[in-house]
Amino acid sequence: MLEGAGRLARVWARMAVNFEEGGSSAYARIARGVAADEELVGLFSGLPEGNKRQPNLLLGAVRYLGGPVGSFAGWRAFVVEHWERVAQVVLEQSTQTNEVRRCATLLPVLAGLAGPLALVEVGASAGLCLYPDRYRYSYDGGAPLGPKGSPVVLECATSGGVVVPDRVPEVVWRAGIDLNPLDAGDEGDVRWLESLVWPGDEEAARVERLRGAASVVAADPPLMWSGDVLEVLGQVVGRAPEGATVVVFHSAVLAYLGRGERDRFAALVGELPVRWVSNEGWGVFPEWEGARPEREEDFTLALDGRVVGHAGEHGQRLSRW
Repeated sequence: MLEGAGRLARVWARMAVNFEEGGSSAYARIARGVAADEELVGLFSGLPEGNKRQPNLLLGAVRYLGGPVGSFAGWRAFVVEHWERVAQVVLEQSTQTNEVRRCATLLPVLAGLAGPLALVEVGASAGLCLYPDRYRYSYDGGAPLGPKGSPVVLECATSGGVVVPDRVPEVVWRAGIDLNPLDAGDEGDVRWLESLVWPGDEEAARVERLRGAASVVAADPPLMWSGDVLEVLGQVVGRAPEGATVVVFHSAVLAYLGRGERDRFAALVGELPVRWVSNEGWGVFPEWEGARPEREEDFTLALDGRVVGHAGEHGQRLSRW
């Protein structure tokens, strides 16, 4: 197996472990099959290097086209038969998993800031996480807080003395930045987001949350900018209303940037009159004190470069550091 194909096979093998730990035995089975299949790995190696070879993107493209996930053999047969269509979706789309449940782990930080808030999300996808004030929340099985008419209830387990807020923040302005913004009111865009949800025990609940959040966003769309965050962030922040605390936040986004780009982003945010909420894998800024969580798959939650907790990648849990 060629060196590049060998690296790709190892990526799929590592993802098999992640899928298993994330509760998707179907994807774990498929990933293990791909890792050991020289023909498939060679086929995938023909895609452009970088983000277009991501397992999540390929798996999402197959689901978007109606491909099966019940067995590796069935999945493989579909990919080989429909490879040109699969490759076209991969080239046109990107991984934009917009898990709205992450708002439950962001809320304790946002609620602790002086309001009203003006939110700017980096890597906003369809902007579902720009509406933390429009959803309801239940921490540790407690009574939900938030607007009673919301179609979305986000559940989160806490540990380590997390200070659970008793209210949602006041948000007076919201904007998103993405290389390819999605429209929560567009059926095709929402179907693409659904295709990125892993099959498994959590699938039905995640899709239900996604659809509920999309209905909230579609009813009152945010401002959306298409472009490189390093180029447009200053412009977007400059449009926020006076008197509001501007909060720049992101979840599972900076891992797609190189180390140099991450450092440039951190320097840029530090120069702007904003508060910065980062919710990323610990390896994005490993130098931060307390960055590494007990669970390798958990995110590191930080405010202005200081670690304040660790969160489940889908917002299912939050621990205070």
